[in-house]
Amino acid sequence: MDSVNHLTMAELETQLDKIRLSPKDEGVLDLIVRRPQTDEREVLQQGELDVAKGLVGDSWSTRASARTADGSAHLDLQINIMNSRVIALVAQHKSRWQLAGDQLYIDLDLSEDNLPPGTRLTLGSAIIEVTALPHTGCHKFVSRFGIDAMKFVNSTVGQQLHLRGINARVVQAGVIRVGELARKV
Repeated sequence: MDSVNHLTMAELETQLDKIRLSPKDEGVLDLIVRRPQTDEREVLQQGELDVAKGLVGDSWSTRASARTADGSAHLDLQINIMNSRVIALVAQHKSRWQLAGDQLYIDLDLSEDNLPPGTRLTLGSAIIEVTALPHTGCHKFVSRFGIDAMKFVNSTVGQQLHLRGINARVVQAGVIRVGELARKV
């Protein structure tokens, strides 16, 4: 991967209008990333979503969560979704998108107003449901995309637009493919 300079807050903010133009009702699934182990990524053209396993072959189901009483994987964190326009901006090169650690990258308005918790999306033959738990950046996001990118996605506007992304869970199993549309139900 080519080396990149992290963008400044001013550079990031100039692209807010473009991000706000993301489709509201349906958007293209641009990338599927499976995380078989911590810090490992597999870019897929097709994936399978399962009600119990999430993205089949992803490590979500075996990851411990501080948000569950027994430390098991949290169902409301099963699928991580990021807006394609946001990741394209902060990553600067598509080869770096997978570094964000999300599984699905969709050109869709992920804002609270457009996709509140409980909203369902069809994706291929699967259906996923947006959950209420917030998706925020971590130290890995900072190291990969810069401190200003973290501040940008976690700013007041960033939180309203869910620039860091959203969490979802699978409610109907199915196959998904890059290039398919994710549609609000």
